[in-house]
This record gives sequence, C-alpha cells and structure tokens, in this order.
Amino acid sequence: MSHSADIGTHPDIMQMRARYDTAAANPAAQLADGLTLLSGMYLALSPWIVGFDRMTPLTVNNLITGIVVALLALGYSSAFGRTYGISWVAPVIGLWTIVAPWIIRGGMATTGTIVNNVIVGALILILGLATMRFGMMERGRPGGFRSAAA
Repeated sequence: MSHSADIGTHPDIMQMRARYDTAAANPAAQLADGLTLLSGMYLALSPWIVGFDRMTPLTVNNLITGIVVALLALGYSSAFGRTYGISWVAPVIGLWTIVAPWIIRGGMATTGTIVNNVIVGALILILGLATMRFGMMERGRPGGFRSAAA
C-alpha cells in the first residue's frame, strides 16, 4: 500500500484549516496578533527610542528579536493554520527579552534597558501565551486537545 506524504491529500485537511481560520478570525486573537506585531516593532526600535543604541550587543539582540516577533505576528495573523505549530516561539522570545540585559555581554545594563526589556518581554510572553491558547482552543476543548474518540 502506498501512502502520499503530501498533507494536502489528508482527508481532514479542509476541516483542520477551517478550525485554524476560525481561530485567526477571532477578534481577541486578532487583537493579540496586532499587539504582538506592535511589540515586536517596538522591541526592534527600542534601542533608538530608549537611547541605548551604543550598547551594540543588546542593540543587535533587540533589533533581531523584535523583527522575529513582528514576523511571527504577521504569520499568526495571515496564516495561523500554517504557523500555529511555532506559536511557542513568541513566549520563549519574551522570556529571552526579559533576561537579555543580564546575560548579553558588551555593555552595562542601565535602568532604562532593564525596564524596557522586562516590560516588552513580559508583554510578548503574555501575548505569545494568548496566541498559543487560541490555537489550543480550536483543536478541541479550551486549553487542550480533542481526544481521538471525540
């Protein structure tokens, strides 16, 4: 018996895509995606907004992680059915953003850099967890997966 490796031929693909389209169409999910996009854009620009652009390692870190978060948010809002599997990445980046001023070498962490990264990181963490929650709610019961018998 031969099996196709193409997920597009899976019998439940249309139903799966419809569930994730419903999750992405949820106004609360759209709000979380929009706020995640804005948080990522702010994180990328924060070295120049807060004034720690001379701290090269932290500046580069915030620029790169901010761009990644913004791109993730764009993916969540435009193709959630294809990106829900990596929705765990945003909370991890949020945690990294919180601890980065203490871990990254190359500059003294100032009060401004610490406060900036802790607040933005916590926001990205919370919004990322919300995005994960929306994906899990559409898989079955809220906060979990639908059983095989359901």
